[in-house]
Amino acid sequence: MSQHHPILNPPNILTLFRVACIPLMVVLLFSPSREACFWAAWVFALASATDWFDGHLARRMGIETVFGKFLDPIADKLIVTAALIMILPFGRVPAWMVFVVLAREIVITGLRSIASSEGIVIQASDLGKYKTIFQLTAIIGLLLHYDYNWLFGIAHPLLTVNMHNAGMFFFWIAFVLTVWSGVDYLAKFVKVIAR
Repeated sequence: MSQHHPILNPPNILTLFRVACIPLMVVLLFSPSREACFWAAWVFALASATDWFDGHLARRMGIETVFGKFLDPIADKLIVTAALIMILPFGRVPAWMVFVVLAREIVITGLRSIASSEGIVIQASDLGKYKTIFQLTAIIGLLLHYDYNWLFGIAHPLLTVNMHNAGMFFFWIAFVLTVWSGVDYLAKFVKVIAR
């Protein structure tokens, strides 16, 4: 028998915090300035870190709620969607790639809902986890966008990193994993449904 837990438990509070970060990040991204993008990247990174931490906390404390199961994946998708849509007008990422990424999320969420309504559990592969890691890393780079010197303020071309290029490098990896994991899940769905 599953134990009843209050909605406002530590893991769910972290998830709600992640949702609360979204409007702040969006407001910051109304400006393409270096400072605004720097702080938006920090907000995004902080929110993304809570995604790992709330899951870890929930497992460690043995806390699992229907509210948490619903909100956690929604919060992840909302913050990624918000970040990608807000940087589109700045031309930092191709619109067609954003469309494919968001379409994949909508399709897979729909398939999971159908499977769940039929009492079917389709195990996600590790591809989805890798996709998320590369996607979050890429978005932080794309939000930072500008050149950054990471070594004690010493100005030297070899010490300067163009965060847009770094972000796009990781975004291409995330994109391939997005399509691959989407096709993998679709194949598993069709296989299970066809039985």
